Amino acid sequence: MNAESGFEIKPVYHRDDVPAGSEARIGEPGRYPYTRGVYPTMYTSRPWTMRQYAGFGTAAESNARYHQLLAAGTMGLSVAFDLPTQMGYDSDEPIAHGEVGKVGVAIDSIDDMRRLFHGIPLDKVSTSMTINAPGSVLLLLYQLVAEEQGAPGTALQGTIQNDILKEYIARGTYIFPPKPSLRLVADTFAYCRAEIPKWNTISISGYHMAEAGASPAQEIAFTLANGVEYVRAAVAAGLAVDDFAPRLSFFFVARTTLLEEIAKFRAARRMWARIMRDEFGAKDPKSLMLRFHTQTAGVQLTAQQPEVNLVRVAIQALGAVAGGTQSLHTNGYDEAIALPTEKAARLALRTQQVLAYESGLTGTVDPFAGSYAIEALTDEVEAAATTLMERVFAHGSAVEAIEQGFQKREIEASAYRIANEIDSGERVVVGVNRFTLDEEEHYEPLRVDPAIEAGQVARLAELRAQRDNAAVEAALADLQKAAGGTDNVLRPMREALRLRATVGEVCHTLRGVWGTYHPVERF
Repeated sequence: MNAESGFEIKPVYHRDDVPAGSEARIGEPGRYPYTRGVYPTMYTSRPWTMRQYAGFGTAAESNARYHQLLAAGTMGLSVAFDLPTQMGYDSDEPIAHGEVGKVGVAIDSIDDMRRLFHGIPLDKVSTSMTINAPGSVLLLLYQLVAEEQGAPGTALQGTIQNDILKEYIARGTYIFPPKPSLRLVADTFAYCRAEIPKWNTISISGYHMAEAGASPAQEIAFTLANGVEYVRAAVAAGLAVDDFAPRLSFFFVARTTLLEEIAKFRAARRMWARIMRDEFGAKDPKSLMLRFHTQTAGVQLTAQQPEVNLVRVAIQALGAVAGGTQSLHTNGYDEAIALPTEKAARLALRTQQVLAYESGLTGTVDPFAGSYAIEALTDEVEAAATTLMERVFAHGSAVEAIEQGFQKREIEASAYRIANEIDSGERVVVGVNRFTLDEEEHYEPLRVDPAIEAGQVARLAELRAQRDNAAVEAALADLQKAAGGTDNVLRPMREALRLRATVGEVCHTLRGVWGTYHPVERF
């Protein structure tokens, strides 16, 4: 059979299938090239961080779900934002109509952020926020709310995704053109180093490219190429590589193709360590470590026989853990149909807890190391991904390749190939093209109340009536000036948000200076 990355998986592997020099390529856990994991003890001292991605409707509703997850034993929160928030629009704008609170929580201002984390001490939890173009805006709101709780920036731990390049490739929730977007990323790196030093300033994401159809080799090749672009942008902005690289993090998918996924994670660590050492001259060992969050593959969940997704998610989570992830989100079995119910979210978390406390996986580091199959597959994935990265940089840079549509075309071709294999029956999907049922059982999905939008609009009207609008306008003018110059834009942005400027107002101010990105379609 063939791997999703395109190369052949052999029926049997032998010692000769692993090229000479494997000892140096494998190494030791916690040491260069980090193939076996970024820490010497990995899960033997404590398990990975168990995060559950959640957010829907109003901030108050999402807050209730967070309290449920924390009570169930989750170790970190992961916030999903609605589409208007992701695109930098307020809930009362015409373009937001019908989308408020649908795929995540609506956050318009510091008032909403207070409601979102009410009763949750932000110096005691680790929070991941899946937000990109306005990532700096939501981070500053989080910091302001933490300060109101008495928690300084030095105590905050978490991650903002802040990975704009993959938006141009796979997701589409970009706002600004690439050049000012990269400036905003670099400004965030510099701000966090001074103000929120424990925060992971970016989560360079392959997950969304994988959900769009990227193969495992494409996922890590295009993700690491984007990582190189961010490092280059930060260095060009005057930052020393070892001052920001230890706070870089990554985000990958875990598919059901277990062995290839384990190999993918191991190959990605090895490649990033080599890139940071050899291309950027990083000296701090933490700069060489590819630390990553994993989410199980939503695209592989099926609406047919949804309970079977429990098995898929368990296999996917097993691959992430055996591959050495630092944190993990497991999808609810019903997410192919709607937002997960409370029961589905709890079962997803229980899947991680069974792996951590019943499977024995935490008893030893990198348990698949030395397997002929795993080591050969790790080499194969690395070789395929390295070749793809070279093709990206043949365009000049990851941004230039994006502008020419290279990554998007490659992912679309991979997605088409996999779809054809499923349609033909060559690739089996249980319940879809084999082992089907004549009639599916009834399922009642979680539904978002359409009245949420009216509530958000009313709260925004109240906010604008109560705040000092002259002070807000002056703060936004300061932000506009910084955006047109070279000053770090996060400092005036923070002041505007403190004065209750909205997410949309901040983003519109930046749009007025930097413009809006409109991709050129290439055929």
